[in-house]
Amino acid sequence: MSVLLRGMRSDDVQAVAAIEAVSFAAPWSTDLFLQDLRTEGRFWFVAEGDGEVLGYAGAWVLGDEAHILNIAVRDGDQGRGVGRQLFEMARAAVAEAGAERITLEVRASNVTAIALYESFGLRGVGFRRGYYAETGEDALIMWGDAGRLRAPDEMLMLAIESSCDETAVAVIRGGHELLADVIASQVDFHARFGGVVPEIASRKHTEAIVEVVDEAMRRAGEALGREEPLGFGDLDALAVTHGPGLVGALVVGVSYAKGLALATGLPLVGVNHLEGHIFANVLADPEVAPPLVALIVSGGHTSLVHMSEWGVYRTMGETLDDAAGEAFDKVAKVLGLGYPGGPILSEMAAEGNRDAIDFPRAMLHSGDFAFSLSGLKTAVINHIRHEREAGREIDIPDLAASFQAAVIDVQVAKAVRAVKETGVRVFCLGGGVAANPALREALCEALRPLAVHVSVPPLHYCTDNAAMIAAAGFQRFLRGERLGLDAEAMPGLRLDTA
Repeated sequence: MSVLLRGMRSDDVQAVAAIEAVSFAAPWSTDLFLQDLRTEGRFWFVAEGDGEVLGYAGAWVLGDEAHILNIAVRDGDQGRGVGRQLFEMARAAVAEAGAERITLEVRASNVTAIALYESFGLRGVGFRRGYYAETGEDALIMWGDAGRLRAPDEMLMLAIESSCDETAVAVIRGGHELLADVIASQVDFHARFGGVVPEIASRKHTEAIVEVVDEAMRRAGEALGREEPLGFGDLDALAVTHGPGLVGALVVGVSYAKGLALATGLPLVGVNHLEGHIFANVLADPEVAPPLVALIVSGGHTSLVHMSEWGVYRTMGETLDDAAGEAFDKVAKVLGLGYPGGPILSEMAAEGNRDAIDFPRAMLHSGDFAFSLSGLKTAVINHIRHEREAGREIDIPDLAASFQAAVIDVQVAKAVRAVKETGVRVFCLGGGVAANPALREALCEALRPLAVHVSVPPLHYCTDNAAMIAAAGFQRFLRGERLGLDAEAMPGLRLDTA
């Protein structure tokens, strides 16, 4: 479950009071919460998951000191890191308001809560004897540094991407300045099988991830002019791809990121891999901002997405069967061109005649934004078989150009219609197939008359990388979104939020 942290609203008070009633012997009423929400110097937050309030936290700032009023988590949601995230957000808020020290009371027997606060640097300074009247239990008084946060432009985030066969780690400053971007490719291990083998991918991620993280931290330290690598204590947050992708590959990255978050107390943000491909453009092109339409084309996905505002996505259409990259690789495999076949096929297409073979343009006139490439792939494979059976030599450049044209014509036509229907003035291309020169050129040519800013990512940002995950994760971090420490890898994760 993805956890969203935000300010408490009046319509949260009923749910908050219900948690309060089972958490404290002398609970606050809804009226007290409503009154406190309007009181100067008070800060209240809730953790929300699947539209429900999971927990809440409150703080009171007076001068340079802040007092934590309450932190409580709903029964059944405890032990999932929600309390940690709430305390972290409360601490950040009071530090921003000018507080330099935090105080709080906690039951002397509540070793779990005490350990949590100690992990943030708070220390016990004394007791209030018999503070909890209903049981006569002592309260441990704890003090600590409010820990002023750096300005957003100075914040450092480490991001991990492991959704398929690239173990990638990046460090970013301020959401836009890339300090390190390290990728360990597995392509040589999978080439002999003609495609990615999930079990091998998972094992290689496990073998590589520690070394790749270390190298990213070393390069980030070097970029900042330090003699030593960046330390985890220098970071402000972590981000990780938690879907979609190969489940075993995702598990490696998510597990490592959760362990790092637990050990360091750093906030963790979950990023959708497809969102990352959109943010590859955001990272490279300062003109990219919502509302926009993005065409994401890769080995596993072919989707048209409308982003109406930051973090709000609607999938307008997607492939009903094969993705573009998958179709390219399968045709290349039948031709014996090797793996990955997409780039090879694209190079050969540049030398061929796109009109040599009339392959079908599936769903070109379907009236929606869906794609289908399975029929085209079958038509190409059948053509190859018939030519070989007839003893005729196949003109591979002509075949490659004709196949590529059939794919591109449909994608461009639907992209243009999506831009017209939404009225956006920004269009993005993302994913591994975004490196295809013919597709890039065709989209720019078709959208130019519409006065649309077309953004195509640099070639090194087309394939899977952690820089794009860092850029997307930083946006989510600033919006207060957090991934719970009980979160699981989600191979079928959807991008849609609207």
